[in-house]
Amino acid sequence: MRVLGVDPGLTRCGVGIVDIEPNRRATLVAVTVIRTPPELALERRLLAIGDELAALLDEHRPHAVALERVFAQHNVSTVMGTAQASGVVLHAAAARGLAVTLHTPTEVKAAVTGHGGADKKQVTAMVQRILRLDAPPTPADAADALALAICHGWRGGASPAARVAGEAPTGAAPTPAQQAWRAAEKATRARRLDG
Repeated sequence: MRVLGVDPGLTRCGVGIVDIEPNRRATLVAVTVIRTPPELALERRLLAIGDELAALLDEHRPHAVALERVFAQHNVSTVMGTAQASGVVLHAAAARGLAVTLHTPTEVKAAVTGHGGADKKQVTAMVQRILRLDAPPTPADAADALALAICHGWRGGASPAARVAGEAPTGAAPTPAQQAWRAAEKATRARRLDG
């Protein structure tokens, strides 16, 4: 399965494309960061992100798109820019008939490192190891996009039932990282019900 992961942002939008084999071996296909200058008009920035993303989707033809879920931050303008970039991703994927799955940062960290509270350095190191890269992917937006793609693929992203259950694809036993992801997701659901 080929997954395109997106760490959305208006100034820097990370895009990582990964092939996931049935045995969960992940291989890098492409990674980039789409950048737009802050002085450019908002509509031009969104157009630039959309055009570059469309080119990547058409060139690499992923089976699914994984997108970081926008969450509240103290900086409203940052949240707005992230949400606007996310909308562009959702539109581009929908125009190609691709399903988009939203993942929280905690889910991604748990899937890749086995710990939902991992820091960016730990995530980057694990992405490098999982993809067998000679050097860590930089900047952090690129590593985060690759982590999103890996998380989605390891969760069995092609199967809606597996997406819900957080199960390994093709009935394989879940990895320790996948088990940690399930525990993090269960804890998140419990907090939502309690809150």
